[in-house]
Amino acid sequence: MSTPSTSGGPPTAVLQRRLRAAMARLLVRRWELRQRHAAKGAWDRLRRALCDAALAYAAPAEVADEIEAEGLAPLPAGLALEPPRRIFFLPRARVARLPRLRPVPVRLSAQLLSAPAVVLVSFDEVAADG
Repeated sequence: MSTPSTSGGPPTAVLQRRLRAAMARLLVRRWELRQRHAAKGAWDRLRRALCDAALAYAAPAEVADEIEAEGLAPLPAGLALEPPRRIFFLPRARVARLPRLRPVPVRLSAQLLSAPAVVLVSFDEVAADG
């Protein structure tokens, strides 16, 4: 006779849920370690770039293609991440002419990191505009 578990299911179901939860944590931890070791300081360089940014915008891939076609290269820190992200510093006047930009907080957040491309505006640009 099996003893009922505290969650009301058979013991094997409880163990399977615990195993799935542990495996999910393991996958997240493995991704974090891969990011930390494979990025070779990219996270620190990305944090430094964000320190220089007053404004940040999430941009679709088409906008990033357009910016690159103009001859501007993305920051190496974004390209070193997995998956690579195209991050650009642009003048505020140029940002105003770009379509479909969505403001995001200037910090390492899910909104910023889930965007295929990010456009940053430096504090110098914002201060110059007054």
